[in-house]
Amino acid sequence: NAVIGRYKLMVQNTSSGNTSTVNLGTFVLLFNPWSSGDDVFLPNKAECEEYVLEEFGIIFAGNKHHINSFGWNFGQFQGDILNICLSMLDRSLNYRQDPATDVSHRNDPKYLGRVLSAMVNSNDDQGVVLGNWSGNYEGGKNPSSWTGSGEILQNWKKSGFKPVRYGQCWVFAAVLTTVLRCLGIPTRTITNFSSAHDADENLRVDEFYDASGNHLNRGADSIWNFHVWNESWFSRSDLGPSYTGWQVLDATPQEESGGIYRCGPASRNAIKEGDIDLDYDCPFVFAEVNADCMYWNYDPTNGKKTLMLSESTVIGQFISTKAVGRDDRVDVTNDYKYAEGSTKERDVFKKARKKLGLEDKFDPTALTPKEIDQKPDVSGKFKVVGTLEVGKDLNLILVLTNLTSDDKTVQVNMTACSTVYTRRPVHEIRKDSISVTLAPQEEKQLPIEISYTEYQEHLTTDNTIQVTALCHVAGGIQVLVQRDITLDNPGIDIQVLGEAELNKEVDVEVIFTNPIDMEVMDCVLQVEGSDLLKGILEIDVLPLKAGEESRTKFKIIPSDRGLKHLLVNFSCDKFADIKAYKVINV
Repeated sequence: NAVIGRYKLMVQNTSSGNTSTVNLGTFVLLFNPWSSGDDVFLPNKAECEEYVLEEFGIIFAGNKHHINSFGWNFGQFQGDILNICLSMLDRSLNYRQDPATDVSHRNDPKYLGRVLSAMVNSNDDQGVVLGNWSGNYEGGKNPSSWTGSGEILQNWKKSGFKPVRYGQCWVFAAVLTTVLRCLGIPTRTITNFSSAHDADENLRVDEFYDASGNHLNRGADSIWNFHVWNESWFSRSDLGPSYTGWQVLDATPQEESGGIYRCGPASRNAIKEGDIDLDYDCPFVFAEVNADCMYWNYDPTNGKKTLMLSESTVIGQFISTKAVGRDDRVDVTNDYKYAEGSTKERDVFKKARKKLGLEDKFDPTALTPKEIDQKPDVSGKFKVVGTLEVGKDLNLILVLTNLTSDDKTVQVNMTACSTVYTRRPVHEIRKDSISVTLAPQEEKQLPIEISYTEYQEHLTTDNTIQVTALCHVAGGIQVLVQRDITLDNPGIDIQVLGEAELNKEVDVEVIFTNPIDMEVMDCVLQVEGSDLLKGILEIDVLPLKAGEESRTKFKIIPSDRGLKHLLVNFSCDKFADIKAYKVINV
């Protein structure tokens, strides 16, 4: 339970009344998850290896229909990283305000987790990473182009501790993983799909659409395709033994906690049981995985809003983390909540509302106004046809079904727009309006094709498109049909040409084929890997004509034995950040 950090070590020698002191140097004391007396003690040795010693990780992204993943180089034991992590502590607001008190708390992982979740973002304290969700990343690096934490932390130090531009949620989470693992606190990244950002603490997320089906930027609530945060393992002496274990920390600046952009530690057990009055920030985390959704039609001419749909099972799906010792996805949704639709899950939700004093307020799950009593006359859904790849046309089918025994005329207003992964609309791609007549119980399929040339100019580096159809049924209630689409980048291949041996050069070749029928230009290959390369290798690649293949060769010199990971990131004017990694046995 000693304070972690840098210590001086001296020897005092007393002989015949004379005392001399010799300075032996310094050492750094860290948390020790292998020691049973430590607050971060983790009994499972394989988990200690993964969550403290492993320098490579896999982060999950995409959306609930289509989960993808990419490698990340945490690199917590490389070069100067330990010194940078210690200097983060000395640059925190807590240290600046009261150094002695701050240092005296540095034996407490929950204190340090909270301090570092504030320091990894630049809000309030000139911390490490500046967030940017605009889709325009001029003056910095596009968040999806990073492949590891080392470059970010080194850049922060080199610039005289100016925030590094730019990050989004997985960047904040990955950097916090690096820092906490470096200090000996077992930590992993967690991805939550259909993640709620509940800005007003009512465990409800409101989304607004106009009559044309445009997703309006109204209100502060939002539902992200995915969100990445951290879990760290430590005991909660402040809450009691049943809340010990995985704790949620989130360095992405979403809402203030105690006046500062930070989040956690929130006990994962407290979230599951609805004990959201416990420290820290449990209501926000509970909402991320459990909020109810309300979809409103908003008329800007008179400010009138009409509820179209409320859903209680949409938020918090496929909560994912990397497996211990393997590159697979493990689903931890059941550790955050009871099964959606079960009475236990609804009971916990009601308990949480009660703890926030919301039981008398508008409860979306107990609605009985006309708009909910009235059942929709038609149902609709989008189906994807064929592959979802950047460079190919996007084919969808809007399936509309008449649920009644009368003829129905439906006015369908459809919009497609490019978004960032937080589902914030960036640019309109298509707007259509069509009238459809449905016979009793009839199902009609309306094909929708969005060509590559149509969406290519507007796509963000997240490769995400939102398609919305707002169906106005004569005499009935409006029906909202929606689909978030994530397009896959083309693949890239890495080949190691020979045996990788300690301190010996070996050639690596990266192969990319241009899959589209136009030239791609401004091609750059970026390569990194702990114990394989010093720093980051950046190689300019010549433009590629339609269907042309590029083979880029470079050398690596492994500096340590064992399984190592080489990460590559290829970008050009038509494709952003095509990522791949290769496991190399040195």
